[in-house]
Amino acid sequence: MLVHARKTKFGSARVANELREKGVADALIASAVADIRVHELDNARIVWQKKYKANPVTREEWAKQARFLQSRGFGFDVIKKVLNQIEAEE
Repeated sequence: MLVHARKTKFGSARVANELREKGVADALIASAVADIRVHELDNARIVWQKKYKANPVTREEWAKQARFLQSRGFGFDVIKKVLNQIEAEE
């Protein structure tokens, strides 16, 4: 239930951490994280678009937006794809 509620707002790292805090078995966490990672890039784009309306122009803006996505539990590889793809679309 926790995974279903959190998977659209948070990345796999944050969901896995919350499950560990709840005392869920590692095998169940691994299967839940695998399900989340399938759509993690799309979820990161949606979360980014809700928060930021403009693409990062400066290095500082890029870093700020990357820190936001990182705080939501998305991995750096996903963050790079989201922010660099948005810059490429311009």
